[in-house]
Amino acid sequence: MEVKVLRLDHRWQRDARITTHVCLTARALGASGVFLSGDHDKKLIENVQDVVKRWGGDFQVEYRKGWENLLDEWKNRGGEIVHLTMYGEPVQDMTPKIRNSSKNKLVVVGGSRVPSKVYQEADWNVSVTTQPHSEVSSLALFLHMLFKGKELELEFEDGNMKVIPSPKGKKVLMPNKRDGQEQSDN
Repeated sequence: MEVKVLRLDHRWQRDARITTHVCLTARALGASGVFLSGDHDKKLIENVQDVVKRWGGDFQVEYRKGWENLLDEWKNRGGEIVHLTMYGEPVQDMTPKIRNSSKNKLVVVGGSRVPSKVYQEADWNVSVTTQPHSEVSSLALFLHMLFKGKELELEFEDGNMKVIPSPKGKKVLMPNKRDGQEQSDN
């Protein structure tokens, strides 16, 4: 099952940081890409692509002006839509049902105001608590539950950097331009 994320209504002046975090969270926790709608933010897309280049993997970021067409295309290709909202059914009840379907998933996270079409088109409207909070935290919790924690063991191929777990300090493996040795910042 492939999982991609649709970030609705990105506003470049207001949402650059939160949308970047949506992209980084999606990548780190197992999604294969993000579709951005709203303002076309070339700089944000370049920044996320730079992270992929440095840290590895084949994560894609694509701008889609018309998100409505994307929902239709996704369903026409046999995929399912999961909308993360505080108004849906509880994530703890819905995630096992969602996981049981091997169809590709488009996970929709909102922006300023989510149009009713998203609620209507979604196969599942999923609530990660019934309280206001961040789309980043909702996405992280949902992906963690969807992948049953296995996303925490992902290996990203072809990256130039890799963190080496350490109880103290920072250890990052990266090719040294001269001799390919480990670099550390303690």
